[in-house]
Amino acid sequence: MSPGNDVIAEAAAAAVPATLPGSLNGNRRLRQWLRFVPDGSVEIFSGKVEIGQGILTALAQIAAEELDLRLARIRMIAAATAYSPDEAVTSGSLSILESGAALRQACAEARTIYLAAAAAQLGVAAATLCIDDGEIVAADGRSTSYWALADAALLDCEAGGPASVAVKAPSAYRLVGTGARRLDLPDKIFGQPRYIHDLELPDMLHGRILRPPSPAATLISFDATAAQAGDGVIAILRDGSLLGVLADSKRHADQAIEQLAKGALWHESASLPDETQLPAWLKAQAAQTTVVATKKSDPENISVVARTIKASYAKPFVAHGSIAPSCALAQFDGAQLQVWSHSQGIFNLRKDLALAFGMAHGAIAIRHVESAGCYGHNGADDVAFDAAWLARAPLAAGRPVRVQWSRADELSWAPFGSAMAVELEADLDAAGAVIGWRHTIWSNGHGTRPGRAATPALLGSWHLAQPFERLIAVNATLASGGGSERNAVPLYNFPAWHIVNHRVLAMPLRASALRSLGAYANVFALESFIDELALASAADPIEFRLRHLTDTRARDVIERAVARSAWRDWQPKEGCGRGIGFAKYKNTGAYCAVVAEIEAGVEIRVLRLTIAVDVGLVINPDGVANQVEGGAIMATSWALKEAVRFDQRCVTSASWEAYPILRFTEIPAVTVDIMPSEHASVGAGEASLGPTAAAIANAVYDALGVRVRELPMTAARIVAAFD
Repeated sequence: MSPGNDVIAEAAAAAVPATLPGSLNGNRRLRQWLRFVPDGSVEIFSGKVEIGQGILTALAQIAAEELDLRLARIRMIAAATAYSPDEAVTSGSLSILESGAALRQACAEARTIYLAAAAAQLGVAAATLCIDDGEIVAADGRSTSYWALADAALLDCEAGGPASVAVKAPSAYRLVGTGARRLDLPDKIFGQPRYIHDLELPDMLHGRILRPPSPAATLISFDATAAQAGDGVIAILRDGSLLGVLADSKRHADQAIEQLAKGALWHESASLPDETQLPAWLKAQAAQTTVVATKKSDPENISVVARTIKASYAKPFVAHGSIAPSCALAQFDGAQLQVWSHSQGIFNLRKDLALAFGMAHGAIAIRHVESAGCYGHNGADDVAFDAAWLARAPLAAGRPVRVQWSRADELSWAPFGSAMAVELEADLDAAGAVIGWRHTIWSNGHGTRPGRAATPALLGSWHLAQPFERLIAVNATLASGGGSERNAVPLYNFPAWHIVNHRVLAMPLRASALRSLGAYANVFALESFIDELALASAADPIEFRLRHLTDTRARDVIERAVARSAWRDWQPKEGCGRGIGFAKYKNTGAYCAVVAEIEAGVEIRVLRLTIAVDVGLVINPDGVANQVEGGAIMATSWALKEAVRFDQRCVTSASWEAYPILRFTEIPAVTVDIMPSEHASVGAGEASLGPTAAAIANAVYDALGVRVRELPMTAARIVAAFD
């Protein structure tokens, strides 16, 4: 039981921002965020979506905390354009910062409104009331409840913000900061229908799209005779180079698309670069060049440069490798288009579908349905276009259409994380201290998400007879986290630096957002180079980092990771090594330090990762640990195995055999140590990726005495590095 207004008073002295918190600023009506249901539950609406990161559980904790409810009373409602607040895209480890802050304020204001209503009904002062799991109790024992008072009009108002109602102080929290069981996991663990692949609608048709054999191919002609004669085929549809099938079952649709592929004639050209020379190719292309940051030395304290050290690093194109191929359903009744999608940005998807089909936004409704998880811009939006295009065909006759991509579709046609080349230079003084730093990047941009351009960012729309322009990937502003340049500005207190980004304008393979964007390559390069500088200065890599760091939270995570990994008690063994990597994600987010222990045999095997992380105020410790661990395992897979393979014509890594990922038997032991903090909450999921890659690279050097600067660190690359 907690006092009604005492908690509000605790935080009343907080500074009042000029705008409302998080995405409440763009979605001000309180009824957009929550609703009290007669059965004793509370429906919470968020525009952020569950993609495997456990965000809906954390948001439920925030809502329950501010409303003084048990977590079991909270029902998180899947996002839909018809009723959810528009919170753009679930990305960038921003959901707690944006949706969490908004929901916290909205629920605090709802609590205050209901306390006032209860006070009026009971004839007492609101300050004398207490709330216990939704029961609003007066000092004399009389009570009412949220549900007894429930009236839609009460929340049909705009939020006033912290100036009118303050959220609870952290000292009053009872749910936030404690472990909570994930709301989404029971169905997933016990195989209950939850994913979009499980969704079946009455009288449903199945569709497939025949993809071109290569990115530059155009359809000349096709013979539909054999496909049309197949069982269950409803229609063969063509618009330019877009060729599709409608059938009464997935099997019949698959059989028809195989027949269509045999009878299709394409014009192709060699449009892709030499995969083995990718860094050189990136550096040779036309680019938009931007000076990201410049810092000049204090003229009164300029040291003499004793030597300059240079190194080059690179990463390949990387696929999302979603375990479940992208899937969508759509239904068109002649006026209204309904789409069921696992898109990370349902409002953005609606905007691009409206552009592609010349429809009004209000004529399109998108509902989010979970898939097996994706951290970035995969094929979810593209397959939604496929389903919608087929559903709009007259022969679909208003029936719902389901489209599921194949594994080859997913690994060949979903956007990739961009390849990157990075060059670093450091000037050292006679004592080995860094006195000058230069960081240069060559990369495609890291964003072609839907809803952000004047033309659709949807694959199928580029293959129409009147195709929309194929978009070249762009970068967000650095203030919004950046793209290629993310984490390129060092957190270390070097006296001078110069950071330059070359956004490559040729984009032979489709690139867009993939978990951590440019931070993965930049931190891999930066932290590998820091180790190289420490070695050149005959300094311990930990001491060298701490010597150049004044940020106490940064120093604390490094020292915690060192202590938890027993770094200073390490006993060298042949073929084994340990290394460290550190970053503050986006230089505005979570602090993370990773110690990797590896064994070098026929291949590199990561044995153990010890991670210290500071994400500010923790909502759900289990969720933070899960996300940090998951990011580290993904980074391990990228660092050791993953690269999109291609020849001059097409992507060749269209299967798991050609695009290997880390197996369960290869997953390292991972320990995550969460630092206590009352700083503002920030996201956790992307913080560990760059530090993990760097820690592994530094451990490989420690074990073998050879520096691998190009990812992935395969046996062939290690052998080549010895030469």
